[in-house]
Amino acid sequence: MTGPSSIATGQPGDEFDLTLEAGRAEKHYWLDLWRYRELFIILALRDISVRYKQTAIGVAWAIIQPFLTMIIMTVIFSSVAGLHSDGSAPYAIMVFAAMLPWNFFSSALTTASQSMVGNANLISKVYFPRLIVPASAVVTSFADFLISFLVLIAMMIWYGFAPSWNILTLPLFIFVAFLAALGPGLFITALNVKYRDFRYVIPFLVQIGLYACPVAYSSTVIHEKLTQKLGTHLGEQLFLLYSLNPMVGVIDGFRWAILGDNSPIYLSGFVLSLLVTCFFVVLGIWYFRKTEKSFADII
Repeated sequence: MTGPSSIATGQPGDEFDLTLEAGRAEKHYWLDLWRYRELFIILALRDISVRYKQTAIGVAWAIIQPFLTMIIMTVIFSSVAGLHSDGSAPYAIMVFAAMLPWNFFSSALTTASQSMVGNANLISKVYFPRLIVPASAVVTSFADFLISFLVLIAMMIWYGFAPSWNILTLPLFIFVAFLAALGPGLFITALNVKYRDFRYVIPFLVQIGLYACPVAYSSTVIHEKLTQKLGTHLGEQLFLLYSLNPMVGVIDGFRWAILGDNSPIYLSGFVLSLLVTCFFVVLGIWYFRKTEKSFADII
């Protein structure tokens, strides 16, 4: 709704026009995201500070959790199941290179899906672009990613494994991982406002996803098994179907960036995963914006 109205300033002849517009206009909404950037930073810093508050070892959990998971997977899948890494890269580094984006994705998805309900008091009292809340939750998980990345550096020094020039492309795959977590996170957090069952569903799906994604094994193993048993043509088609999982492309990209030619990336599968990631980002933003106006009333 627009319409000018003349308001006197107290001095004869002094007037100005005040134009009122719908606050949900797209141009104003996206501009507000920039105007409220300080709130975004405050929420992210708050979540980081309280994540390990009153814990005995604090941020060390960001190191211990992925490191212990890597050890368990290395023992079970390498020593017992006989799986191997691609090329000359140590198996432990191959697994940990996949644990980094997976832990970031799972933590960001879980945190973002609960972010709107967790900030109910703020949402019901103050106006700001609600998109800030789940986005700041994803950034909070990125802090754990940076801490865990130090462990990967230490492991590469321990094994004497030097990365190739591919490491320069790592920021690109980090950005793709951010989008892969943000898209579903926006969609699920909007659903969780109305249907609180999702707080039980998400941890279950994340647990299953750990084994459905190429974390403990390489995508090369999946590709080889499919082509050997089903033939090249059908095997390639099923591998592309497997690549519909957006985290497949993210994990393969991380490994290629960190391990270089020791972990080849299937370009067609990565492109497909990237397209699925973009689809979920668009879907998440669309559904979040569609339902955003009812959050304060429902929550």
